[in-house]
Amino acid sequence: MHGPATTWRVETRTKTSTIFMAFGALAVIAGLLAPLYVPRAALQDLFFILTMLVLAQSWNLLAGYAGLVSVGQQAFVGLGAYVMFAGVLLFKLDPLVAILLGGFAAALLAIPAGIFAFRLQGAYFAIGTWVVAEIVRLVVAQWKTLGGGTGTSLPGPATRSMLGIDLAKNLFGFRPAQAVDVICYWVALLLAVATILLVYRLLRSRQGLALASVRDNHEAARAIGVDARRLRAIVYVASAFMTGIVGALIYVQKARISPDAAFSLTDWTAYVIFIVVIGGIGTIEGPIVGVLIFFGLQKLLADFGSIYLLVLGLIGIVVMLFAQEGLWGLFASRTGIQLLPVRRLLRGGSLKN
Repeated sequence: MHGPATTWRVETRTKTSTIFMAFGALAVIAGLLAPLYVPRAALQDLFFILTMLVLAQSWNLLAGYAGLVSVGQQAFVGLGAYVMFAGVLLFKLDPLVAILLGGFAAALLAIPAGIFAFRLQGAYFAIGTWVVAEIVRLVVAQWKTLGGGTGTSLPGPATRSMLGIDLAKNLFGFRPAQAVDVICYWVALLLAVATILLVYRLLRSRQGLALASVRDNHEAARAIGVDARRLRAIVYVASAFMTGIVGALIYVQKARISPDAAFSLTDWTAYVIFIVVIGGIGTIEGPIVGVLIFFGLQKLLADFGSIYLLVLGLIGIVVMLFAQEGLWGLFASRTGIQLLPVRRLLRGGSLKN
């Protein structure tokens, strides 16, 4: 008589994650229909939340999973936005097409920037990325065709005639300015969903497992055959591409650009780091929680001037001291709940002969 044969399987999904995905699909459908029942001001708030979420997920992919703590992401936001402006003003491209051009320009910048920055480690890498961002800002500020140091604006006809505007006006009766906000919001929603799904799929793949091994122990990962440098380079370029696209989209909606705004360390890197740290670095759910908290604090404290930044700093310090894994990390460790799990669980069962 032989004993029961044990079978093992690797799982990543849980019942909770399956339910969350179903509710997430319903939330996306509701989000697509939001312009029909949400006022314009609220739609602009949703646009802000979605674009900051994409920036946070992109930075979290770098720092939380590849171990690359960059403080120069504003380089990709600014370059993506300026290349989009160049595409519209100089080459008469549709703004939505020029957004893709901005993403590709940011990815191209990441190649030489990575060659330089990857020679550095730890804090030196972070400083190196900031230096790259400052160099790009100074170079762009000399671009006289796009306004130099004072910046420039998108012409009204360019945004009012971009792809989808006529459809939004004819189907829903939106005014031109409102239709621009709606199209930008829909694109932001698409980018946010696509970014989360792509990061989730990557982290559940063999490449994601290799990426986690590089983050946890660089030398051990190399010892088992993982090409850590190549993997980090791919993630760095991919993060730059996503950041460049969302930067270009932000400035389609703003329709006005200047070097100081487009390459702002505070707006496009410091706030993003705050979102990821308080939400939970190294988790997909963390940036989602973090961006909602950040938006709530911004609305609550916006009238208090410099006190607003002080409160953000104090909250960040408290979270880092008492919940180093972030608020979502603390919640998940206490409850065991994971909405988008990427850890592999080994489950066994018995089959009778």
